[in-house]
Amino acid sequence: MKKSMAVAAAILLASSTVLSGCSSKAGSQAEGGKVKIRFASWDNAEDLDKQQALVDQFNSSHEDIEVTLEAYGSEYDTKISAGMGSGDTPDVLYMWDYPSYYEGLEPLDSYIEKEGAEYKDNFYDALWPYNSKNDTIYGIPVGFTTHALYYNKDIFAQAGVAEPTNDWTWDDVKTAAKAITDSVSGVKGFSFQMKPDPYDYEMYLWSNGSSFVDANGNLDGNLNSANSVEAVSLFQEMEKDGYAVATEKNGTDEFRGGQTAMYIYGAWAVSTFDEDGLNYGIVDIPAFAGAGRDSVSILSSSGVSISKDSKNKEAAWEFVKYWTGEEMNKARIGYELPALKSVVESEKILDNPSNAPFYSMLEQSSGFTPASFIVDNWSTLKDTLDLTFERVYNPSTLEDPATVLSEAVSEMQ
Repeated sequence: MKKSMAVAAAILLASSTVLSGCSSKAGSQAEGGKVKIRFASWDNAEDLDKQQALVDQFNSSHEDIEVTLEAYGSEYDTKISAGMGSGDTPDVLYMWDYPSYYEGLEPLDSYIEKEGAEYKDNFYDALWPYNSKNDTIYGIPVGFTTHALYYNKDIFAQAGVAEPTNDWTWDDVKTAAKAITDSVSGVKGFSFQMKPDPYDYEMYLWSNGSSFVDANGNLDGNLNSANSVEAVSLFQEMEKDGYAVATEKNGTDEFRGGQTAMYIYGAWAVSTFDEDGLNYGIVDIPAFAGAGRDSVSILSSSGVSISKDSKNKEAAWEFVKYWTGEEMNKARIGYELPALKSVVESEKILDNPSNAPFYSMLEQSSGFTPASFIVDNWSTLKDTLDLTFERVYNPSTLEDPATVLSEAVSEMQ
């Protein structure tokens, strides 16, 4: 959940940005001088000079607002929590964990409404639930990634197997994975995480018409449903049959090393594989043949929020618009996927085959809200699911999915 795409906002920062519009009057509420805005970043020290340069560009174009960058780095959550507890939260702050922090954030629906329908519509619909809580928006999207299926073209060619396409089902994956494992020495057809992040994993249940919980937070009949059992069993069956491997990490190392032909991951790996010169392709996540719907992806999305305690919210909003606007979206190209439709179109983002699947998955994934945004006891449920998946996928256990999922529901009741 992942700060990764917003962390990239600091790396971006080599590109120069052209500010649009004239100097804001948002700070006219202050008596003399400039309105002071504090902006909290979670980025690392090596990127902060570049990030500061973009803040400076905003300051130079606004006679009445001055933004000060505060670098919290690895102590971000600790300092934000402390600030909210003491009423000393920065005016503007990066955000991803809305369920934990939304009570300290300013609702943004009225600000968005004042900008007009075109403003909100320019962001992809699927991003809003990830920057909201209880149907109230608390952050403006900065960056995102969905997940997609990566495959090694050289391994597929060596095995004489047709490459994946966007209309593949999991049956196609199993057939290809078996053929590759049988014909290419030392290579497994597919890899997946032995201990997957439950937040990410829910996308497989969604794709098969189920979920961890319903809209009211009920586990029973959802986590332990027949469709959930089928989704969880899919990977275990491939593992048992010997043509998939459950990895300790996220599968990237095995894919880079040519030890596996396919795996599912976010856009974070693209630059690494390009630097490696790896001959790879990316397509949509396969669908479940009997689900009667397209596959769905989880989103790793981050936004920029305004503190509820801010004394200069209009000036803060002016900066939020800048930080999430078209020119900043363009500046981050190559480091994160633009969140604005207008930028995707003008910069021809979809012409790049490494980008297109993440946007098709984004379009397919609209309307889904992760369980972590629904239930109040997500940390407890996550711990239960961590153990559940390990029991199912650890090669030393490989317990029955139906039994383990039912026990998880009973434990949480």
